[in-house]
Amino acid sequence: MKLLQKLTDNDTVKALGPGLITGAADDDPSGIATYSQAGAQFGFNMLWTLVLTYPLMVGIQLVSARIGLVTGRGLAANIRRAYSPALLYFIVLLLLVANIVNIAADVAAMGEALRLVTGFGSAHLYSLACGFLCLTLQVFLPYRVYVRYLKWLTLGLLAYVGTVFAVQMPWRDVAVATLMPHFTWDRASVGLIVAIFGTTISPYLFFWQASQEVEELRDSRTQSLRRAPEAAARHLRRIKLDTFIGMAFSNLVAFFIILTAAATLGVHGITDIQSSAQAAEALRPIAGEFAFVIFALGIIGTGMLAIPVLAGSAAYAVTESFRWTNGLDLKVLEAREFYGIISLATIGGMALNFAPIDPIKALIWSAQINGVIAVPIMIVMMLMAHNPAVMGRFTLSRRHTFFGWLGVAVMAVAVMAMFATN
Repeated sequence: MKLLQKLTDNDTVKALGPGLITGAADDDPSGIATYSQAGAQFGFNMLWTLVLTYPLMVGIQLVSARIGLVTGRGLAANIRRAYSPALLYFIVLLLLVANIVNIAADVAAMGEALRLVTGFGSAHLYSLACGFLCLTLQVFLPYRVYVRYLKWLTLGLLAYVGTVFAVQMPWRDVAVATLMPHFTWDRASVGLIVAIFGTTISPYLFFWQASQEVEELRDSRTQSLRRAPEAAARHLRRIKLDTFIGMAFSNLVAFFIILTAAATLGVHGITDIQSSAQAAEALRPIAGEFAFVIFALGIIGTGMLAIPVLAGSAAYAVTESFRWTNGLDLKVLEAREFYGIISLATIGGMALNFAPIDPIKALIWSAQINGVIAVPIMIVMMLMAHNPAVMGRFTLSRRHTFFGWLGVAVMAVAVMAMFATN
């Protein structure tokens, strides 16, 4: 307990919050399925994608966090003020649809993982239980307590790091393949690269981190930087540390998931992985019971982390669009519409598990929607971050501008490649 208290009181740990949670939520069960497929199908030759996406993630998430911190408003609220309402409603509608489909895929994976670990019961019932547990915690737990649990829940992702050390790993081959990958540039490989980019750089993460910075301001009773510029240096250092560590954690975990799948499933000829639960089950006869259990438990842990972020980001976007009261620090009756959207998104995702929809196609649709809407949202974010009317004197530096627009360019090329190969 004393050690835990020391860790909690550590200044670096205190600085971690929106960025860490955002990064960890990126490795949700549907993302795990994508990374597992990359490792199973292409071995170590897809590891380079996580090296490339790290600076791009840091760049665009810093823009998102900066907008929330400087203006004291979330992304949707800022888009509503600066651009056409039609553009905002279109983006928010696509975000809502993508998030609900993503929630459906995640709760399904959690239910199946629980069934595999316990060895009995119904995956559908387990998924319902997981979904309602996430919803209950998000609605009824106070924000200060809730965000503390989310922060420590990120440690569950270390299960994927542990899995690597439970199997034989040719580290020299890993290093060579990461720096000098060899694979055929065909439809399958390009499609999977696009899927990795779309899974890693997702619009719901932009909305979540900006809104969480606003929540942090409310929780600490601090004004936005435009109103209190004297605190700028300290707060900007905090979001930089938080985002750098959070995105590094996210990409490191994704790197290890690809690594595990490549060293186990890929080398044994298992190249068609269509869900995170299937990846966990396929590990059992190859890597042993220990690797299977920690991989499956990691799916459950990251689902518990990702579902609140998916539902919460949708709720922030919708309520900011219509100027409704929002905030996880508020009680249900104080923000009925906000918690209503959270409930509808979560329950809608759970209901999709009982609909006659192919879950694999649902994942593909979700990834495609995320990839497509990421580009205009990132462009709008970059324009807002350079607009003195929005940011005051806290517009982006040249370095942040470079990485932000580089991320836009890479995502735009990925989307064009997706349409070209379909």
